[in-house]
Amino acid sequence: MSKQRIVFMGTPDFAVATLKALLDADANVVGVITAPDRPAGRGMKLQPSAVKQFAVENGLKVLQPTNLKSEEFLTELRSLEATLQIVVAFRMLPEVVWNMPKHGTFNLHASLLPQYRGAAPINWAIINGEKETGVTTFFLQHQIDTGDVIFQEKVPISDDMTAGELHDELMEVGSKLVVRTLEAIESDNCPSTPQANSSELKEAPKIFKETCQIDWNKPVGAVYNLIRGLSPYPAAFTTVSSGTDELGLKIFKARKTDKSNNEKTGILLVQDGKLLISCADGWLEIIELQLAGKKRMNTGDFLRGFDMSGYSIA
Repeated sequence: MSKQRIVFMGTPDFAVATLKALLDADANVVGVITAPDRPAGRGMKLQPSAVKQFAVENGLKVLQPTNLKSEEFLTELRSLEATLQIVVAFRMLPEVVWNMPKHGTFNLHASLLPQYRGAAPINWAIINGEKETGVTTFFLQHQIDTGDVIFQEKVPISDDMTAGELHDELMEVGSKLVVRTLEAIESDNCPSTPQANSSELKEAPKIFKETCQIDWNKPVGAVYNLIRGLSPYPAAFTTVSSGTDELGLKIFKARKTDKSNNEKTGILLVQDGKLLISCADGWLEIIELQLAGKKRMNTGDFLRGFDMSGYSIA
């Protein structure tokens, strides 16, 4: 098989690593599709996506459609004459797009499919206490994340790993897997295995604000996994109050303690410069947190500047 003409589709930093790996492997990237510039920052000025910024720096042609079905975009896409499309952390594609190239479109997904299909596989793997996850390349089909698997690579999840740390690990492993997948396609030696059907599939739906609110009535392990599974973004949170004063606290890092819980859940305890909160079967020590409107800091610094006496979980 001759060298592919590749259109790459992606938006965040996670996708940049793969695009860089493709260029480093001398892949023939003829175009990049990414999200439109969006307002961000204090001045709400239009900011390019991470993928656009990298693509422009490397002289690649960039398209930023608002409507993936518009005839104007489809005409531009056809003009690139791609023989293969590669998707990493982009939006759902209509069939007219993913079915356009001769050799189809493949996607990189941050889980071991068919487990954790959906928008937030990295977060949910940690929230659910998994010891292992990975990355999968697969050909796109009608239903999201259900296409035939090409390759998979497993990655262990340590007991204290956060979603941010796992993201970075999978980003690097995934970029290499995409290059390996491209090489297999170009050498006409590409496996394609239908995903196994199972009644015990774990899903990875989008994370909403209510997902991030800590329920202190749950066991220590479940709360601990929620905190690291949402760190650093969007971050687990709780609300504390004292009289009419109510404050939001984001919690980025915690530590399990050997202190058993013989009290109610959601008790705040400041002891020897530490902040502890009771769960159903024990106590968590809060290591890093952020008061609403303030900067993220370690608990020792926080307690030196903020008196938590009189506050309780709202």
